[in-house]
Amino acid sequence: MPCFHCEKGILFGRTHTHHRGVAGGRWKKRAPKKQRIFVANLQPVHLLIDGKDKRVKLCTKCIKRVKKDIHEGKRPFVTFAKYQPQKETVKEEVKVKSAVKKTKNKSKVDPSPKEKK
Repeated sequence: MPCFHCEKGILFGRTHTHHRGVAGGRWKKRAPKKQRIFVANLQPVHLLIDGKDKRVKLCTKCIKRVKKDIHEGKRPFVTFAKYQPQKETVKEEVKVKSAVKKTKNKSKVDPSPKEKK
């Protein structure tokens, strides 16, 4: 079963060790190449589709993308049925840090220079 969003699934390929082989092309010393199957990291997730809770499989790359979009305040391509984002978002943290820096800078600056008499 492939990923619900990106259709990522099973991929066939080769794997081999990094054995260099021998000069002269002697086959018994060459690195073995074997056929193998690369399987995507699919995770079961509950999504809201047409207002109904549906259980589908998403690859971890798509899950990360959706969580990042939610965290940044963007509209993700799917909505999770059972996901609670963290209390503080990145934007709130930046606002708090910038407010702290402004108050520190104000306390260091003298309000007005002393007048000479």
